Amino acid sequence: MRVVAGVVLIEQSVRVLMVGPSLLTTALDVLGIGLGLLLIAGLWTPVVGALITVDALWISFSSPHPLLHILLATIAAAVALIGPGAWSVDARWFGWRRLEIRNGNNHHDAPP
Repeated sequence: MRVVAGVVLIEQSVRVLMVGPSLLTTALDVLGIGLGLLLIAGLWTPVVGALITVDALWISFSSPHPLLHILLATIAAAVALIGPGAWSVDARWFGWRRLEIRNGNNHHDAPP
């Protein structure tokens, strides 16, 4: 999921840069390429995912076709919340964290 979101972000940013947009759009797309590369590598994933979410939502409000950017923002937010996974720079540097979902009905002090 992390790699797909990063590739889509880079592809969209490069496509917009080839058209020759305004200075603000150029800055957002250069930022998008950098964030996409960091997301693919899995480096600083929670922060990068949050920044991609904000960037994609910002672009979706100014785009005539916002659905792709809304989908990208949703995936980036999910990656930011779930984490980078085992094959990432974050996992190598900071250790791999597992997401454990516990059943809320397991109370030790409740009678059987």
